[in-house]
Amino acid sequence: MLGLMIIDQYWWLVIPGVLLGLYAQIRLTSVYSRYSRTPIQSGLSGAEAAREILNRASLSGMPVEEVRGHLTDHYDPLKKALFLSSENYRGRSIAAVGVAAHEAGHALQHQAAYAPLQWRMAMVPITNIASQAVFWIILLGVVLHMFMFVGVAIAAFAILTVFQLITLPVEYVASRRAKEQLLRLGVVQNHEAGAVSKVLNAAALTYVAAMVATLLQLLHFIMLARDRD
Repeated sequence: MLGLMIIDQYWWLVIPGVLLGLYAQIRLTSVYSRYSRTPIQSGLSGAEAAREILNRASLSGMPVEEVRGHLTDHYDPLKKALFLSSENYRGRSIAAVGVAAHEAGHALQHQAAYAPLQWRMAMVPITNIASQAVFWIILLGVVLHMFMFVGVAIAAFAILTVFQLITLPVEYVASRRAKEQLLRLGVVQNHEAGAVSKVLNAAALTYVAAMVATLLQLLHFIMLARDRD
């Protein structure tokens, strides 16, 4: 979010969000690295763990596919498929199984028509537009020192803030369901549950950081607009 700062008297408002975002990324990297080297007692890979969860939920036809990149794992509600990064698709570690189960948790949310997930899906088109608008607003503000688009910036960051707020329960509930399913199916033993929680909580913190950073950006532009009145 550092690149989204416009230098003005309220620039300091975005600093807490930047710092929290850096901490969240460092925390995730540290926790994931540690538990990606910790074997899971069941011996299952991330892909196999996800498959177990999906099969138990009568989603045996849902694909679980491998994708490139680091922590590029995601559930695609349009394709109704799970995509796991190679390290988690093939990995047989606590981290790999935890992340894979989290994505399977999103599939279970979709199956149950979980309201916040439905809202998030519905907001994706307008959120993409808002993200593009923010890019151009910030570019004009930094390069040309133009503050005439403050109202548009407020609208765009308001949309992004609502999207981030909706995302939080989606991610936390997916993690909760993932842990429940892993324990119920015996993929994770009781003494491993704490480690799985650490991985999932570290990942969830990145969403909290994104929400805080976006909210502070919104406040930043609101303060600028107030001064112009």
